[in-house]
Amino acid sequence: MQTSQPFSIAGHDIAPGTRRTVDIPVSTLSDHTPVNLSVHVVHGRKPGPVMFVSAAIHGDEVIGVEIVRRLLRAGPLRSLAGTLLAVPIVNSYGFLNNARYLPDRRDLNRCFPGGSAGSMASRLADIFMREVVLRAEIGIDLHSAAIHRCNLPQIRLTPGNDRLAEMGRAFGAPVMLNSKLREGSLRMAAEEAGVDVLLYEGGEGLRFDELAARSGMAGILRVMQTLGMVAQKGVPKARTATVMCSASRWFRAPAGGLFRSYRAIGDAVEASTVLGAVTDPFGELEVEVICDEAGIVIGRSNMPVVYEGEALFHIASTTRGEFAADGVTAQMDAEPLFDEDEIL
Repeated sequence: MQTSQPFSIAGHDIAPGTRRTVDIPVSTLSDHTPVNLSVHVVHGRKPGPVMFVSAAIHGDEVIGVEIVRRLLRAGPLRSLAGTLLAVPIVNSYGFLNNARYLPDRRDLNRCFPGGSAGSMASRLADIFMREVVLRAEIGIDLHSAAIHRCNLPQIRLTPGNDRLAEMGRAFGAPVMLNSKLREGSLRMAAEEAGVDVLLYEGGEGLRFDELAARSGMAGILRVMQTLGMVAQKGVPKARTATVMCSASRWFRAPAGGLFRSYRAIGDAVEASTVLGAVTDPFGELEVEVICDEAGIVIGRSNMPVVYEGEALFHIASTTRGEFAADGVTAQMDAEPLFDEDEIL
């Protein structure tokens, strides 16, 4: 049987069939506390692809950290072919402060590929690109909605990338949506360097969400199975077909006031569906939020107090009317927790 060679990262050699957490120096805080980019390397005995999985590029998007934790305890990794580079927390500054951005008030996901002589965000982006992203052939970047919003588990794809579309279908999230690359984003920098990246969205900022955690965990394993990195045993099959959506848009508050939602994430809606209502505190004025196209609720605000123009419902356009949240729930119930009983 052919075996892989040691995997080298940041001056450390990881032997085939072993795993190790490698701390890559990033900076030092003003009180002399070191800041590292911590990468857990799982290096298989057999050769295969190198894949990275990253989370918390936005420091308040903690659901990805939980997904990576479960992934690293999953049984299928026992027979890994290739190498997994798992980075549960990219933006440790924001993570420790329950904040989306870095202390220099920059969005890390608008600073790629970064540079060694730039801002704090630029330097962190540069280290992550050089030490992790450019070492891989494919990556999965985990995100959630911002605080006070919740996202249905979904995959965002680069339009026209057939390989990513195949990996997205293998992931098996309830919804898959084409999403244009944004300047300075990890996806744009990685794809310009020849590394395909799937973007996963699910759950809410600063909150754990079991649906999002299980969907993300199972999806990563399905992609790894498709790439030949893990065997089929222990990898759950998708119980519902992924719905491909052509576009999406936000429906906003028509007035300021108290918001009542009538629809949940995952609900299928039609043109003229009443999504919710906004009323004043006295109940004298009520304005309905009405959908004007068929689609799926893939995101929603959780805030009861809203301003005029505030984003309330994110609707993905689709002609597939049979999609329903109960199918997503059934799939989650069929998937294991991937927790302590799956320890390597």
